[in-house]
Amino acid sequence: MLSLLQRVFFYGLLISSLTAVGQPPSSVSALIQPFDNYRRHALQEKLFVHTDQAFYITGETMWFKVYYVDGTEHKPLDVSKVTYIELIDKDQKSVLQTKVPVSAGGGNGALFLPSSLRSGNYLMRAYTNWMKNSSPDFFFEKTLTIVNPFTPLGLPLLRETPDYDIQLFPEGGHLVQGLPGKVAFRIVDASGRGVPVRGWLLTAQNDTLARVSSHKFGIGNFTFTPSNTAGYRITLTDEKGHLVSRPLPTIEPQGYTMRLEESTASQVKITVNTNVEAASAVYLFAHTRNEIKAAELRPIQRETSFLIDKKTLGEGISHLTIFDANRKPVCERLYFKRPINPLTINLKSDLRQYASRTKVTLDASIQGANTQTKQAALSVSVYRLDSLAGSDSGSILSYLWMTSDLRGQIESPTYYLQPETPEVAQATDNLMLTHGWRRFRWDTILASAAPLQQPKQPFIPEHNGLLIQGTVTDPVSGTPVPNVITYLSTPGKPLRLYVSRSNAEGQVRFEMQDFYGAKNIIVQTNPQDSLLKLTVASPFSSSLSSTRLPDLSVRESQADQLLTRSVSMQVQGTYWGDQAIQYRYPQVDSSAFYGKPGESYLLDIYTRFPRMEEVLREYVLGVMPRKKQGHYRLYVPNAPYRTTFEEPSLVLMNGVPIFDMDKIIDFSPLKIKQIDVITNHYFIGPGVFPGVISFMSYKGDMAGFPISANALTLPYDGLQLQREFYSPRYETPKQIGSRLPDGRTLLYWNPELRTDAQGNVRTQFFTSDQPGTYVVDVNGLTTDGQAGSQRVLFEVKNTPK
Repeated sequence: MLSLLQRVFFYGLLISSLTAVGQPPSSVSALIQPFDNYRRHALQEKLFVHTDQAFYITGETMWFKVYYVDGTEHKPLDVSKVTYIELIDKDQKSVLQTKVPVSAGGGNGALFLPSSLRSGNYLMRAYTNWMKNSSPDFFFEKTLTIVNPFTPLGLPLLRETPDYDIQLFPEGGHLVQGLPGKVAFRIVDASGRGVPVRGWLLTAQNDTLARVSSHKFGIGNFTFTPSNTAGYRITLTDEKGHLVSRPLPTIEPQGYTMRLEESTASQVKITVNTNVEAASAVYLFAHTRNEIKAAELRPIQRETSFLIDKKTLGEGISHLTIFDANRKPVCERLYFKRPINPLTINLKSDLRQYASRTKVTLDASIQGANTQTKQAALSVSVYRLDSLAGSDSGSILSYLWMTSDLRGQIESPTYYLQPETPEVAQATDNLMLTHGWRRFRWDTILASAAPLQQPKQPFIPEHNGLLIQGTVTDPVSGTPVPNVITYLSTPGKPLRLYVSRSNAEGQVRFEMQDFYGAKNIIVQTNPQDSLLKLTVASPFSSSLSSTRLPDLSVRESQADQLLTRSVSMQVQGTYWGDQAIQYRYPQVDSSAFYGKPGESYLLDIYTRFPRMEEVLREYVLGVMPRKKQGHYRLYVPNAPYRTTFEEPSLVLMNGVPIFDMDKIIDFSPLKIKQIDVITNHYFIGPGVFPGVISFMSYKGDMAGFPISANALTLPYDGLQLQREFYSPRYETPKQIGSRLPDGRTLLYWNPELRTDAQGNVRTQFFTSDQPGTYVVDVNGLTTDGQAGSQRVLFEVKNTPK
């Protein structure tokens, strides 16, 4: 990210380059300044989720690690504190949801896969509250396969005619009559895999203009110059002779085209053509993940070209945009610069082959020429390979450098990051042509020459924990009601109360701290506002994903392997279930939200009275019950001023505000363990209260206290509790000879393995009774943003006990 001094120097270089073509320096700065202003205000977040594997059966637990980084430099980020994770079925319904706490070190969690899930492919997606301001295309997405072995697979019927999806992409975005252009095409089957094809480019009269063929993963390209604006189509045939045909995108009578080519080993050439008579100049603007890399203005009549030194472009995907003389974007193209020295993770197991129930020692070390630190956070999964479970559970390297900045699903993204060859280079360029991406709208950035005024975002970052959001509306008209004080309580321990005032849109926000696990929440207003309608919004995104889930590829011939895995899962649940379900509770402040009270009374040390009024009058010095117009009110002294508050105090029952003091007086004091009293003004959020009286039951629940009918009570899931991965140890003869069967196919999962200052780490685990080939799958990220992935294999052979 450029510093202010670097940015000023960069502007100077750009302005100097304009002098050669005689253009005013303000021309290019009119693009640079608003874009730079946008970049500084629009934080880009990225998430990557490493799952322990990509294939599951119901009854198993899915383990995952969340990596959270900034979208530009890929350094660990510490802004949002909550990640939302969903599992979405083919009908776009969210079947599982959870909220995971994250920090600069990431986060981790687990999802149990219930037997209610149907067999099929599911989409896992992850996002923060801030990311909901953008398109769901920016969320992390990953396809997972889940099979329910207790129900028929329900596989789709085979089609006589394949269901192919064909898309055509002109380079730069447009085909223009009379201008040379390149068109990329992509053809995939119902499972999302590329289909090898060959074919022809035809005119309306069926004249062949060019022969075409796919190169890799069903992607190819061809070039031609359209002589008219209609009638062109492409016809393709697969290896079985099935024919498909599609018309070319609209051919415009006037416009601009762009063509990118490798000019030399160190330069990229961008050629711009136009048939617009009034065209006088064009801009080239290049940025890598929102960091400005080049900006240049050149005159144009029919054609002009730009040369960019590859060294000026950042590693990964760069956007090259062409603007006309009025600074209107007319063409855009992606270019991929392969990372020169990505992080290398070296893995080595002490043996290549192991017996059952033996120790495996795994050593890992990191190397990276560009990293300034040897310390990295690693996530490690060790699972059995078979025809059901593939070896690819996701690579953080390919995701951060490629997939996260491209639109749509990428088949085998790791292929493009291997050492460059002519074949890999061509496949990579085809990918850039077919997967356009942009995290903003140019018309928003360039709407005015004045400094960009950022629009108000409806979703804010969750800096301090989970946000619960709701609305206050008029129940008759449905219009939002502003300036209403609302209270949210979570009966239980620790004692918590949250207060919010509705804004102009009737919205209220409660910033929850230490809110873990499933709890009941109670939301209410003051008595004078009790007729207003309160609703609590779901924190999960309602936007639908544009990703097309492939059909289930599991076949009936794999039934034996499914049965074996299902039996192993049931064995584990039967014999190891208690040990496998272990949770780590976070360390939180167990004191009440108001801290140490001025007065505190443990009622068990006093003589018990049958009525609450007697308890308050006899023992609780800081509470004064009074009766006005037939109803009780409770007051506390304003201790700092040695007076009594004129207004009733805030009264709580296990953190829930109570406004009817008659219910307090009538409630049995035998159910109350403690009474705390604050004898001064108490401030919480927008609320100011003349003292606080807090009643607490023995179990921290409402103990049968009647809750107001106007209060909104509903169950709400807080942040996920951390579940411990359980792996048995076989270190003694007794443990090795145990008759308890060990059917684990997932031997080891560790989401928080960290290297030392020298970049090394060692971990150990034990094999199970399941023979086969096992893969060690590792993803990692250093503190300065270098990502890497690695896999190694080993064998497990059964040995007689």
